Amino acid sequence: MFLSLDGTFFVQLINFAIFFAILNVVFLRPVQKAIAARREYIESLTRDYDRAQAEANELRARAGQIHAEARSQADAEIAAGRAQAGNEAAKIAAEYAARAQKVVEEAQAAVAAEVDAVRPRQDALAVELARSIVGKVLPEQKTA
Repeated sequence: MFLSLDGTFFVQLINFAIFFAILNVVFLRPVQKAIAARREYIESLTRDYDRAQAEANELRARAGQIHAEARSQADAEIAAGRAQAGNEAAKIAAEYAARAQKVVEEAQAAVAAEVDAVRPRQDALAVELARSIVGKVLPEQKTA
């Protein structure tokens, strides 16, 4: 027979039970505790990671919102600056147009004054000019 139940079988069975009890106390329980502690540590890291990831996503969303608000505020300030610059440019252009108009009016007044000053002598100047031209064209008439 392959398996016989004699006295050594029971001794080996008791020996195995004692070995298993010692193995359980010395090795299996500490290893199970270490595995349970490691699992708890890994789970706490996973929870911390998930919490940090959620916080990072929230911060990214808030940063995007702040960026969008800043961009819209900057666009509004740029538009206001452009409008103000346009107003100032129009004001400066109007001032220089008024100055130019004033200069033109002064020049026209000066020309009109000079024309008025020359009109009484117009006939005498025309005769003098005609004599000068005739004198250049016909040099012999200059003496006469």
